[in-house]
Amino acid sequence: MKPREYVLEQARHRETHPVPYSLGFEGDIAARLDGYYGGDGWRARLTPYLVTVGGIDTVQQERVDDAHVRDAFGGLWRDDRRPWHLVEPALKAPSFSGYAFPGAERFLANVETLRADAMRACADKADSFRIISIGWGLFEHSWRIRGFQEALIDAATEPAFYADLLDRLTDLFLSFVTVWKDVPADAIMFGDDWGYQQGVILGPDRWRKFIKPRWARVYDAVHAQGKLAISHSCGSVVDIMPDIIEIGLDILESVQPEARGMNPYELKRRWGSEITFWGCLGSQSTIQFGSPQEIRSEVQRLCTEMGAGGGYILAPAKSLQPGTPIENAAAVVEAFTNQ
Repeated sequence: MKPREYVLEQARHRETHPVPYSLGFEGDIAARLDGYYGGDGWRARLTPYLVTVGGIDTVQQERVDDAHVRDAFGGLWRDDRRPWHLVEPALKAPSFSGYAFPGAERFLANVETLRADAMRACADKADSFRIISIGWGLFEHSWRIRGFQEALIDAATEPAFYADLLDRLTDLFLSFVTVWKDVPADAIMFGDDWGYQQGVILGPDRWRKFIKPRWARVYDAVHAQGKLAISHSCGSVVDIMPDIIEIGLDILESVQPEARGMNPYELKRRWGSEITFWGCLGSQSTIQFGSPQEIRSEVQRLCTEMGAGGGYILAPAKSLQPGTPIENAAAVVEAFTNQ
């Protein structure tokens, strides 16, 4: 089978050997691995099971000075430190009075170029599972526009405004999905961090009220194109797993095992026949603090137990991070490629 077919089989809940994987690198990790192996030949061992062939920048940041950028909605961000953070939100009050909410054309000015590039990439990468990326989701944009604390307060005290804000964002995202209707990618992937380490940031009830029905519309639009819907979320989303499945999410990415209730083997037991999990290797635990042998053992267990009956794509919960012990990074590469 081609790499793409391994991913499709897993998404159809059919077991494969090997289990398809993805492996990303941040900071200097790849360069350090070059030094560890004495060259970059190790990179050729990585199978491109999944590739990004196009996408839409839903942030559109413009440089203000050496330390700051401004996004398409008007928010000012400081980005010269890790992590970058919001300095000044676009909307300082729960009102659209005097504010020009950006239309889809702001993000799609070069849409024909985006589509043409994606068409070429789909043809060039036909052997891989091809993904369109539309990052920074509905919930995340709500707090990008209002500020994190302010958005949470709005959901509790200004529900009509918060619903209006999310409706405007949903209309944007539906426009972003429509762009790709004739592009033969396999999936559209979104990012929307619903969870923190202990649970759902908005709380399950408000998530169901505000977020769930709007993502349901977006996922329906993806499925209408014959594509799979993928979403990234950090943290604990165990309390809304049945809801995520109900609204048609095909693949949940990240699956941080350190977060409450996110033990991947328990998730597999409860919902493994209804959704595909992508991730599950602990970036805050096993990769950073385990031994190389512990990493190899955990990868083998994930492939065996999570891959049983399909519905699994192997990956770290996060790309390999700067500061990862190089022996551990090498152990991840070797365990993934030596299944």
